[in-house]
Amino acid sequence: MASLRAAFCASLAAAGVRPPALRATRLPPALWSSWTAAMEPAPRWLAGLRFDNRALRALPVEPPGPEDALRTPRRVSGACFSRALPAPLRLPRVVALSGPALALLGLEDADADAEAEAALFFSGNALLPGAEPAAHCYCGHQFGQFAGQLGDGAAMYLGEVCTAAGERWELQLKGAGPTPFSRQADGRKVLRSSIREFLCSEAMFHLGIPTTRAGACVTSESTVVRDVFYDGNPKYEKCTVVLRIAPTFIRFGSFEIFKPPDEHTGRAGPSVGRNDIRVQMLDYVISSFYPEIQAAHACDNDSVQRNAAFFREVTRRTARMVAEWQCVGFCHGVLNTDNMSIVGLTIDYGPFGFLDRYDPDHVCNASDNTGRYTYSKQPQVCKWNLQKLAEALEPELPLALSEAILTEEFDTQFQRHYLQKMRRKLGLVQVEQEEDGALVAKLLDTMHKTGADFTNTFYELSRFPAEPSDLAEFLPRLTSQCASLEELKLAFRPQMDPRQLSMMLMLAQSNPQLFALIGSQANVTKELERVEQQSWLEQLSSAELQSKNTDHWVAWLQEYRARLDKDKEGVGDTAAWQAERLRIMHANNPKYVLRNYIAQNAIEAAENGDFAEVRRILKLLESPYYIEGETTEATSPEAAARTTGDQYSYSSRPPLWAAELCVT
Repeated sequence: MASLRAAFCASLAAAGVRPPALRATRLPPALWSSWTAAMEPAPRWLAGLRFDNRALRALPVEPPGPEDALRTPRRVSGACFSRALPAPLRLPRVVALSGPALALLGLEDADADAEAEAALFFSGNALLPGAEPAAHCYCGHQFGQFAGQLGDGAAMYLGEVCTAAGERWELQLKGAGPTPFSRQADGRKVLRSSIREFLCSEAMFHLGIPTTRAGACVTSESTVVRDVFYDGNPKYEKCTVVLRIAPTFIRFGSFEIFKPPDEHTGRAGPSVGRNDIRVQMLDYVISSFYPEIQAAHACDNDSVQRNAAFFREVTRRTARMVAEWQCVGFCHGVLNTDNMSIVGLTIDYGPFGFLDRYDPDHVCNASDNTGRYTYSKQPQVCKWNLQKLAEALEPELPLALSEAILTEEFDTQFQRHYLQKMRRKLGLVQVEQEEDGALVAKLLDTMHKTGADFTNTFYELSRFPAEPSDLAEFLPRLTSQCASLEELKLAFRPQMDPRQLSMMLMLAQSNPQLFALIGSQANVTKELERVEQQSWLEQLSSAELQSKNTDHWVAWLQEYRARLDKDKEGVGDTAAWQAERLRIMHANNPKYVLRNYIAQNAIEAAENGDFAEVRRILKLLESPYYIEGETTEATSPEAAARTTGDQYSYSSRPPLWAAELCVT
């Protein structure tokens, strides 16, 4: 134990942190309590956090091994958690704190002293009394293939904080160093990805979408090497840690640790055959996070009906969550089973993106070469992931029963929630019409044909005159959100060398079997579409494009006008109807989302040591919807910051250079 304390103090000294004074304490379990005992200075701002780490009591933890095993990659069998140890960082400092997220823990009034404390404890350089760092074991299907054991390779469970309000929140540090699940990686996250996750976690919450939260983003002078674009040009980047907050970070993949050898990859879960642990996990998850289901089935002699009710609710929550994504144009980017929350939250913000120009086939992850996770495919991918969860719950929930639930619930829940939300986005507040789905589909088709900005188009529709009138004033506002000729040429530029495309076409004709094995048919088809579109654009003038866009929108607006007329039929007070329509539209159509170029500007400033833009955007995203009486963009504080080299506000269509951003 003395060697552990000495090693810990030495690592803190190397990181530029004063080694703490050690105090006497009992040591059960010795390893973790010894580190907790070593934590000085004692927290002040964070002193009120009370830990009760139920997950580590309810689920099996890997037996303690040698001290160096805390960060040694290995296969972890028969356990849901392994002990871990944050690796100290050099000169940590706070990039930003989220007041609303930290308020969940009862933390308020973060002054300069609180920031210093946050830098120490939320970087992993010191451990709060009662925290027990551990890494969670899970598996996952990645891009459709079972990958075997994955686990928290760059995240650590700190423990669970119980608040005065009677709530329980799991705290997690993402990027705190290697764990037993880091494989060959370093367990670190860097500034750019951490800022994106921090900002988007909070942005999604304020949009009203179920999500994990982010309380703090802490960077440092420690660095790691990253080859951002996998092009042989690595560079040093600053190690950064995000404090994540959620009821739980257990995911679909948590139940896949019991999977037998996969028929395609041959990989198996590390705890295959351990149905006793699967039962423990189900009991823990249902009793902790679905107590109403646990209570409703408390007298059942057989747990199957309880487990079926649990799966039904997970299915419903997941369907509603992805419907919410679709309605704000959010693309997750990495919808693997290990990135799907068991409580229906948006989790693990990697290469995400919000739609700018509406494109149902938009891919926000540069690593998604096959387009598996395009915007339009997200609902069906989530359903596929639920199928994998159903398979992972056998034999505690017979597959025939879970599949019947999935068939019965998912599409119905998704369509109902999606259409209900879309009606509200369009201000259809009085009656539901059977043709509303077709109206929404035609709107999206019009947006696709005109390259309309997803967020701004819906926002502008709130200005559509409710009474029949000349569209001369409204149409220019709407068509200004359509893609310019330059933007379309950039978007549809060919991705393949013409010679490569020619060779692929020849192969498709001469040897279709080999061509099919290569798996390039979808890519070639899309490339041909780009070539055709590019050829059409070259023959088009800006005026002609504007005329075509106007014609498309006039046609749809005529249908929209007719639908609004039906909605207000029989309404006695037209003014009250219009006021309610606007209120609902303003509450469901955000003015601000975390566009890639906005995040990129904040990242570039932060990499140069200026965190003001991160904090400004964080504050802006706390109020993404229209506020009555708000200042105009020309005079508001958010207008003070513009994109590099261009005069764009945060609600503007993105500049052309934003189309070149590559997120991996």
